[in-house]
Amino acid sequence: MNKTNLTNKQNPLTKRREPFRFMLGLGIFGSVVFFSLLTLVYVSRRSAANWVNFELPTVFWYSTLVILLSSVTLHLANQAFKREHFFTYRVQMGTTLTLGLAFITMQLAGWGQLFNQGITLTKSVAGAFVYLLSGLHILHILGGLVFLVVIFAEALRRISYVDSFVYSVNPPNQLRIRLVTTYWHFVDILWLFLFLFLLYQHS
Repeated sequence: MNKTNLTNKQNPLTKRREPFRFMLGLGIFGSVVFFSLLTLVYVSRRSAANWVNFELPTVFWYSTLVILLSSVTLHLANQAFKREHFFTYRVQMGTTLTLGLAFITMQLAGWGQLFNQGITLTKSVAGAFVYLLSGLHILHILGGLVFLVVIFAEALRRISYVDSFVYSVNPPNQLRIRLVTTYWHFVDILWLFLFLFLLYQHS
């Protein structure tokens, strides 16, 4: 291998990237930019005459704890997968999936509380932004849940140790789990940012 080829291989701008990981990175970057723009618009609209502040539903606090806990269980699932503790892997993956569904349920319950207080899309500009930001985040969560369901179903189909081991050493399967894990941690961090942002704006 000549010096030019070695340089190109080590150059982060020219080296070959795994396409799915690259696509995920682009998607995450796009989401960050999109939500950043929405929060900037949110701040700029606070000076509007019809802006009415309100407290966030308490259930949003609980949903935040639930989604952060789901990152912990997914991390534990990955650790179990690498150590070939496949029963623990299935339990932790199922727990992550359950927590993700619980998060969405709590978010919708929060919407119900806001609606009962008269905070609707048409009557409250601040409320409309809360619905928009949390709703778009729920869509991101749903996308992650789809892949979690697929991975969990694959784990349930491979109950025996031999089947689980063969699955675990397959590089495409390893990549799929890493990508889903990266995405899930991202949407968890994204909600934490949105929640703290909304909490500060409504304090």
